Amino acid sequence: MTLHPEIAAVTDRIISRSRPTRDAYLELIRRERDQHIARPALSCANLAHGYAGTEEDRDTMRTAKAMNIGIVTSYNDMLSAHATYYRYPEQMKVWAREAGATAQVAGGVPAMCDGVTQGYAGMELSLFSRDTIALSTAIALSHGLFEGAALLGICDKIVPGLLIGALRFGHLPMVLIPGGPMPTGIPNKQKAAVREAFAEGKVGRDDLLDAEIAAYHSKGTCTFYGTANSNQMMMEMMGLHIPGAAFANPGTKLRQELTRAAVHRLAEIGWDGDDYRPIGLCVDEKAIVNAAIGLLATGGSTNHLIHLPAIAASAGIVIDWEDFDRLSRSVPLIARVYPNGAADVNGFEDAGGMPFVIRELADAGLLHRDLLTIGHGDMTDYGKRPVVAGDGLVWEDPGASGDETILRPAATPFSDEGGFRILTGNLGRGCIKVSAVERDRWTIEAPCRIFQTQAEVQAAFQAGELDRDVVVVVRFQGPRANGMPELHKLTPTLGVLQNRGYRVALVTDGRMSGASGKVPAAIHCSPEALGGGPLALLRDGDVVRMSAETNELVAMVDPAEWAARVPVAGPPPATGMGRELFGMFRGLANEAEKGACAVLAGME
Repeated sequence: MTLHPEIAAVTDRIISRSRPTRDAYLELIRRERDQHIARPALSCANLAHGYAGTEEDRDTMRTAKAMNIGIVTSYNDMLSAHATYYRYPEQMKVWAREAGATAQVAGGVPAMCDGVTQGYAGMELSLFSRDTIALSTAIALSHGLFEGAALLGICDKIVPGLLIGALRFGHLPMVLIPGGPMPTGIPNKQKAAVREAFAEGKVGRDDLLDAEIAAYHSKGTCTFYGTANSNQMMMEMMGLHIPGAAFANPGTKLRQELTRAAVHRLAEIGWDGDDYRPIGLCVDEKAIVNAAIGLLATGGSTNHLIHLPAIAASAGIVIDWEDFDRLSRSVPLIARVYPNGAADVNGFEDAGGMPFVIRELADAGLLHRDLLTIGHGDMTDYGKRPVVAGDGLVWEDPGASGDETILRPAATPFSDEGGFRILTGNLGRGCIKVSAVERDRWTIEAPCRIFQTQAEVQAAFQAGELDRDVVVVVRFQGPRANGMPELHKLTPTLGVLQNRGYRVALVTDGRMSGASGKVPAAIHCSPEALGGGPLALLRDGDVVRMSAETNELVAMVDPAEWAARVPVAGPPPATGMGRELFGMFRGLANEAEKGACAVLAGME
């Protein structure tokens, strides 16, 4: 199937725009491959330090004839998705030996849980945990002891952070290894209903906690289709997983065999063989476009409108929101997964999962097939489903959708478009995800009510001050103001107001969760309010028009009055919970459309 002309045009636009930075990046890879400190060049004392903790593999390592795999792990047992990694390193060492290689844990990276910190001070560290993870990954790989790397990470900032750091070592082959989603708990709609009932005071804290524990009940990723599971989708679309690895549950034979296959494959794609596949060449412009297409086709997390540009930039690639907007108008929505539907990711997987999605998109000319993946071939391999057979795996065609309320063929999608729009106007530039928003709410025009925190919004809601048509504006939530926390706590509150029949929208320079859904929200607004961005010019009662139909984000204020207004000053930086330690990151962060990233400042 010929590639869709608009996808080809957007890809060419990205390639052309990125040429100077991508060329510089590819030169970095060549230089690092030829000149990077590697094991044969290390002194005996250096090597002895590196081998001292690995007596069982020391004799193999000292020959320097077999790949030594660096494991970068985000294990902790506070985060359910990453608790699955507890025994991975010892298992991976055994599987490396099977392939004639060795493996060492090169380092650990932090992995915080947005689900724990949502609505509290710790959430202001969340986005910049991604930068910390990138730096930690670089430190782990800085020793010159590894010819390849296995990256163990799943959740929101962890996969982007691992990739941002790993891509600076783009001459090394690397594989992303997921752990899979927890089994299904109570239905997501039931959980959301209890949250909304609690917001209205109809149920108590014990009932809410019971519902939450019934939803988040075991090891593995949360089962809604938020940022963590969107990460796994993107790694499949970019060819950085073993095909079909995204959504196999933890503790199953299939999950174990997928991880084993990942280690074996990594040992095959090193620079001493004839199938060298360095991550810096795997992550090219086409891979980034495929990731964006996957987000649009499946209704993935809005957080990746920040993460994907940052990942791309680490590989010398420049993608912007106009690229997403243009792709969205050509890529059909073929998946309905909560919050864009009733099913969770386990239901999605059972209906055909990523192999079905990739096969359908490929057959319709809606993705790039010709990627340098970490697999044995191109993206065609990722349109097949892994099955345990004997002592290994085989890959089969996924067949027809197992449930067309969850997954549909590209020829008969849920929507002809992917559900992303870029909004512009005198309030700046923002994003809106409308795949779960009813069409009659794509345009909201109402007086605004301005807040600076989620707590202020909730207090006004409890006092009945928001029982009307209203555009809720939460400003000074950008990366330089307070680290751009998610405003997920607002979802039940705004959902209740919408359920009461009011026309409600959110406008913010902060983020919403990957779980955002039915309430229209203009997010990531840039320039952010801190420093004089246009949200700082708004006043309570100004009529705001937000329209995904016409791509507008406008304050309906007389232009002369608007030009005469003085921006409201933002609050001073908060302290406590370690936030003061992240002042450097806030000061260096670029704008949301470029990734809201601090560590990339050193490359600009």
